[in-house]
Amino acid sequence: MSLPPSTDRDLWVSWDDYNAIIERLALDIHESGWQFDKIVCLARGGMRVGDVLSRIFDVPLGILATSSYREAAGTQQGALDIAQFITITRGTLDGKVLLVDDMVDTGLTFSRVNEHLQTQFPAITELRTAVLWCKGHSKVTPDYYVQHLPTNPWIHQPFEDYDSLRPHQLEAWMRKGQSR
Repeated sequence: MSLPPSTDRDLWVSWDDYNAIIERLALDIHESGWQFDKIVCLARGGMRVGDVLSRIFDVPLGILATSSYREAAGTQQGALDIAQFITITRGTLDGKVLLVDDMVDTGLTFSRVNEHLQTQFPAITELRTAVLWCKGHSKVTPDYYVQHLPTNPWIHQPFEDYDSLRPHQLEAWMRKGQSR
């Protein structure tokens, strides 16, 4: 399925593009020379990014659930909720930590999560941030990002098709050959 052309208002991302940009982010982090002990990804948008980076760098992955895009079918930012606990595969959250998400939009989530992690996990000695996309109106700049988007487009990520797909629709979806 071909995607519409990207514009200043909409960035359309295919699975191939999505995977390539995650790999570019991994290479940028590697080339910086910074070594970290753990990754914390923000669920849901940062989960795929965090998973791939965790595999490439062979470090434990922690998952912190956050939510703010619930209004207007997920297209409008509302109040930010941060989960009380982090799920991590090995040990506790300490040392040098890379905080990962898919994008930084306004910067609110990254700012609040940064404060939360520093307060709740005093054994963190250094915290850096990484995203695929950094929007122009963001109040924070991540330590690592692949694309700066000065016009603040809506990013149409390839997994968004699943947001409206329901179990009773799967059989027809798969018959159309749209399931990959």
